[in-house]
Amino acid sequence: MTATFTEVTRAACTPEEMFDLSLSIDTHVESMARSGERAVAGVTSGTIGLGESVTWRARHFGIVWTMTSRIMALQRPHRFVDQQVRGPFRSFRHEHRFERDGDLTVMTDTITLRSPLFGWIVEPLLLRPYLQRLIRSRNAVLVASLERSGPDQVR
Repeated sequence: MTATFTEVTRAACTPEEMFDLSLSIDTHVESMARSGERAVAGVTSGTIGLGESVTWRARHFGIVWTMTSRIMALQRPHRFVDQQVRGPFRSFRHEHRFERDGDLTVMTDTITLRSPLFGWIVEPLLLRPYLQRLIRSRNAVLVASLERSGPDQVR
């Protein structure tokens, strides 16, 4: 079974600002502090680019997981896709889209995943809600970071 969900985040910034911040390894690490997530191989700081990979290590559900993701598509400032190339999921794809809406940038995250075991139970009851919370939390850190970069930057 495959699970897909979408999260939408709005910020008073340019699509370029949100796009670039979304590719920042350092901001991602900051946003995942609760799980102790850190970059352990590949691009481990700065901005990741097309074809580059990063290996993450984090504690989720009391277990330490390792996952390597690669940037598979990148069209600045509108879209990029990262995808698991090694890790705990049967498949994991994260598409990030950025659009202008008046004074705001709308960032749409679409996650598509397949769990390694018992997907029909695990995905809707455990993985999807957990990952939705992680994405919301991550995006709140992105918005707060943009807010710190200047007064009245985010609404």
